[in-house]
Amino acid sequence: MSTIESPQTTITDREAEQVERANASGLQPVVFVHGLWLLPNSWDRWVEYFEQAGYIGLSPGWPDDPETVEEAKANPDVLARKGIGQVADHFEDIIRRLDRKPAVMGHSFGGLLTQVLAGRGLAAASVSISPAPFRGVLPLPFSTLRASTPVLSNPVNRSRAVPLTYEQFRYSFANTFDEDTVRELYENYSVPGSGRSLFQSATANIDPWTEAKVDTKNPDRGPMLIIGADSDHTVPPAISKAAYKRQRRNPGVTEYFEFHGRPHALTIDAGWRDVADKALEFVHRYV
Repeated sequence: MSTIESPQTTITDREAEQVERANASGLQPVVFVHGLWLLPNSWDRWVEYFEQAGYIGLSPGWPDDPETVEEAKANPDVLARKGIGQVADHFEDIIRRLDRKPAVMGHSFGGLLTQVLAGRGLAAASVSISPAPFRGVLPLPFSTLRASTPVLSNPVNRSRAVPLTYEQFRYSFANTFDEDTVRELYENYSVPGSGRSLFQSATANIDPWTEAKVDTKNPDRGPMLIIGADSDHTVPPAISKAAYKRQRRNPGVTEYFEFHGRPHALTIDAGWRDVADKALEFVHRYV
């Protein structure tokens, strides 16, 4: 995969083409940020849906993301050692190439990165869905610890890309679904995830130099919606609500909405459009 070098990071040809397409369109851009154990393809239906509504979508990857799930599973090492700061800088580089300040939305670690980017003043509006915790978010429910165990149980995983087994994925992402549905989601979307990012988030409140930090007070943060899910094992509502309480200190609009009966996979499961509708309505109001 060819890339374009910049002082901060590298932009792939695919990402550069997305930026060029967005700028040429003259439309309001929306940047989608994926989280751990997923790839940009997890946003494909969202991009299409937002473009039908009159926006232009971009779904960049984390640095070195493979193009497909199959490639990611075959070459997991390229996903390793990706830290929160590096990924945030990569997305900032892409956003600064846009002619218009975008709406930004992300899920899980993408939700955390969305808040980082908004805190840098890079978002016209932002939607953070089941966001991973940052420094100052204190709740640590048991289900979150269990969902993180595949990575955090071994310090060596800090420098690895760690896959989820089917059973781990079922608990962490798809605990409300039948086996056929879980299997389909697992095969179509699940890839190894960078252990470094998860360790950074897990230790954020004891590491004063952590990269898992958000500027919640920046007056240029823009309107923000945080979405939680009450059946989410990985990011239970206690974490989403704690992030909301921190963000509510900002002078900008800060809203919270919670989906009932939905797990962590709420952006990729059969009910994804309900979540997309909520995000779209928020962007419509403020962008």
